[in-house]
Amino acid sequence: MSRRKNLPTFENVLITDVAAEGNAIAKIDDIVLFVEGVIPGDIVNVQITKKRKRYYEGRVLEIVKPSSDRLPAFCEHFGVCGGCKWQILPYEKQLFYKEKQAKDQLERIGHVTVEEFLPILGSKDKEYYRNKLEFTFSNKRWITEDEVKNNAEITDSNAVGFHVPRLFDKVVNIEHCHLQDKPSNEIRNFIRSFALSHNYTFFDIRNHAGLLRNLIIRTSTNGECMVIVVFYENNEEQIKTLLTALHNEFPQISSLLYIVNQKANDTIGDQEVITFFGKDYIIEEMENLQFKVGPKSFYQTNSNQAYELYKIAREFAQLSGDELVYDLYTGTGTIANFVAKKAKQVIGIEYVPEAIEDAKINSQLNNITNTLFYAGDMKDILNDDFIAKHGKPDVIITDPPRAGMHEDVVDTILRTMPKRIVYVSCNPATQARDLQLLSCAYDIKKSKAVDMFPHTQHVENVVLLEKKA
Repeated sequence: MSRRKNLPTFENVLITDVAAEGNAIAKIDDIVLFVEGVIPGDIVNVQITKKRKRYYEGRVLEIVKPSSDRLPAFCEHFGVCGGCKWQILPYEKQLFYKEKQAKDQLERIGHVTVEEFLPILGSKDKEYYRNKLEFTFSNKRWITEDEVKNNAEITDSNAVGFHVPRLFDKVVNIEHCHLQDKPSNEIRNFIRSFALSHNYTFFDIRNHAGLLRNLIIRTSTNGECMVIVVFYENNEEQIKTLLTALHNEFPQISSLLYIVNQKANDTIGDQEVITFFGKDYIIEEMENLQFKVGPKSFYQTNSNQAYELYKIAREFAQLSGDELVYDLYTGTGTIANFVAKKAKQVIGIEYVPEAIEDAKINSQLNNITNTLFYAGDMKDILNDDFIAKHGKPDVIITDPPRAGMHEDVVDTILRTMPKRIVYVSCNPATQARDLQLLSCAYDIKKSKAVDMFPHTQHVENVVLLEKKA
């Protein structure tokens, strides 16, 4: 504690740039300083919270002079819930820093030469663009600064909303979220009001007790809505009463599901999902294709921008109809099915068995007959025997998780040597690492960043690699 007290403060610090994870950057005596909650152009007083040889971390004590770019936050929960951190930055500046981030990662981390950087593709929708949100119930909500300053009497400590960053047991009660369109806010607020008026217990995150645990709301571009209420205690009467009231209040909910999860964590992948009303899935549509989305399915959370992303991937693949395509980390087969009509055959591989079942169903749903899907660990499935059996791919499309591709997978790709690789990434840093490994045999022809998540620091990046001559 004494060490923390001795950490210095600095006045009139000019914020000059944005780092890869969204923190702002300043320099103090040639030492890089990372700060949250500010933007380039802000002049601030900073308390150092972590001091290392090569960098500092700090928190803002006061904004002495705001940047000329600074906008007022449009969300009442800004700065507390942890989401939409860049809403104080004009959107064109958000795109500038995202594009710069993707380029810097490839050139500075990957040390690779990219022949052409294409302009970043911004999102048409800046708010209400998500098709899925997950909320947490808590009996110990986050107490606001105003409540603390005013010594307010806390009569209601229940919340349903988002976790406070770095505090697993504190939840911000969200009144209105700007990320998901109607009826998301209305459903969440109705459940909270109903639970309070009927004395339902909210989850005690530390002690694992209470009825209401989580809420997941999924919507589709064609107007369908899925609601999954996750309970901790299995009180059949209370569960039925709440879900009946929810169904009566929102008849537009086409898939009303519930789960009783008494595990230590919130994941539902291994939990039984019970259908209370309607179907156990919703349908998403994209370019005359339909995709079945279940409660456990992965689907890009910005539906409209996902369409733009997949069009770029398909364009980079340059398919003529004669190619064998491997779609690595295929998920529910969205990309595989999306490009199938322009390929001879598409083979998708994914770790999650349920996702592969969804991928097969999506092919059947769209009368696509030239796809094959396999479930298992990528580094174990994608090997020389698999390729000998199914054929050497002409094109590989890979869309790995944030950790990027396992080195064994990269090695297999290098032995296979497809003509082209289209690498879709949600983390340009790990993409850069993988590109460096692939660059011994491939030229990196194009790179294009795509903004899937306005007002956040996250950016997707699509890269085209072609086998060296």
